[in-house]
Amino acid sequence: MKIVIDPQAAKWMESVLNVKEGDGVRFKVRYGGHSTIQPGFSLGLSVERPENVVAIEQHNGRLYFVRDDDAWYFDGRDLYVDYLNDEDGVDYRIE
Repeated sequence: MKIVIDPQAAKWMESVLNVKEGDGVRFKVRYGGHSTIQPGFSLGLSVERPENVVAIEQHNGRLYFVRDDDAWYFDGRDLYVDYLNDEDGVDYRIE
């Protein structure tokens, strides 16, 4: 699996999560919400130090990652994070 993050999406996450250079942003599975691939689960974000990483991407000195214990959610697919200009937010695509 790989993570592909639009540069505008990375800037949005840096701002909203107050992510500093050297910090890590974890894409983690949470119970509830909406998902097109895993009913009853969705993705959440948290600022954490990368550990047990299965996929990682770097933007502006920040690390965006998925831990190995959340890999089941993606079922071998890649994570794309897009910026939604009209909504001033991000959208996840898993392909």
